[in-house]
Amino acid sequence: SSDLPHGRMSPLRNARPNALAVRGGSMSMAPPAATPAGGFDKCVALGAGKAAQSWQKILALGVASGCHIGFGAYLALSVGGSVPNMAAANPGAQRILLGAFGLPMGLFMTLVGGGELFTGNTAVVTAAVLEGKATWKDLSKNWIVSFIGNFAGSILLAYLATMSGTLSATMGGPLNVAVAKSTQPFMQAFTRGILCNWLVCMAVWCATNAADVGSKALAIFLPISGFVALGLDHSVANMFMIPFGMMNGAEITMKQFIFGNIVPVTLGNIVGGAVCVAGLYTYAFGKKTSA
Repeated sequence: SSDLPHGRMSPLRNARPNALAVRGGSMSMAPPAATPAGGFDKCVALGAGKAAQSWQKILALGVASGCHIGFGAYLALSVGGSVPNMAAANPGAQRILLGAFGLPMGLFMTLVGGGELFTGNTAVVTAAVLEGKATWKDLSKNWIVSFIGNFAGSILLAYLATMSGTLSATMGGPLNVAVAKSTQPFMQAFTRGILCNWLVCMAVWCATNAADVGSKALAIFLPISGFVALGLDHSVANMFMIPFGMMNGAEITMKQFIFGNIVPVTLGNIVGGAVCVAGLYTYAFGKKTSA
């Protein structure tokens, strides 16, 4: 800078410090590629955080998730559940429509917006416990309180949807769905619950390992639209669909609602999440099992 006129500073000395940061080229570091083992660690951390929350926070977020899944079920019934002619003439296409519009939206809001969904928690909180990052007591707290919150949110949404009257002209399909779900044999409902939550928890698992919102949306859409199209049973979605049908004239008793669907489906959902997802991936990638 000695050849500059007297009193003038070098442009480099006058520059802001962050203007000199090296950017781009070989100096930029791309984020590491997602791996199944890394995804397992993220899910364990997620489950540990959920297990450590207060019951008040779990309850509040559980109500929110019940409403969000209820919105998804509401949309599914409004679109794919309200086309009886299509269901009769082309049941495969109707199932695709039912799966594509509805439940993926509900889980997207839950995972991206924040929530406590009992079905997803059966996988991530269980994984945290199996890895020693949470206690069985915390797992019980999380499962019980999130289930209660989900139930309350679903019933609230069913009531609001009924009051809105948006499906009053096409209630035949939604009523049939509610009746069919409440009159299954126990083992059929239980098995459908296992298969359903296996896919739901895989959606949560894959979305947790996704780096951006678009990737999360895709990770959610594929398994969730699949389980709906397959005709499987999700306890929280059913907490909306069946009461919504009951509020609109479906001939379903409380005994059929609870013991014909919610109990066997919930038990199946627990097996699907805790065993088929958390247990399997803990065996494959867990620090304790691989040590």
